[in-house]
Amino acid sequence: MSKLKHEAELLRQALAVGATYFEKRGAGRFEATDSASDKIKALYRLLVQDGLIQPLAKDQENEPNMKHKLALWIERQLPAGHPLKN
Repeated sequence: MSKLKHEAELLRQALAVGATYFEKRGAGRFEATDSASDKIKALYRLLVQDGLIQPLAKDQENEPNMKHKLALWIERQLPAGHPLKN
């Protein structure tokens, strides 16, 4: 797994967009008191369930890998020429 150039910024963007998707999907909503870790896990699992991202292998399912998957997911959603695209 190679780190993306703007992975931290992409993860922030993924959580912002993902929160909207999470709510519109009817899965609930993120509260200000929810930890970033809980948000990452919940969003990752919802995107896997909906078939929007490929699941990690069971032995690779940890927070750093979930963050990377979310960053890859949002990077593919960004338009060409976006400053966060590599």
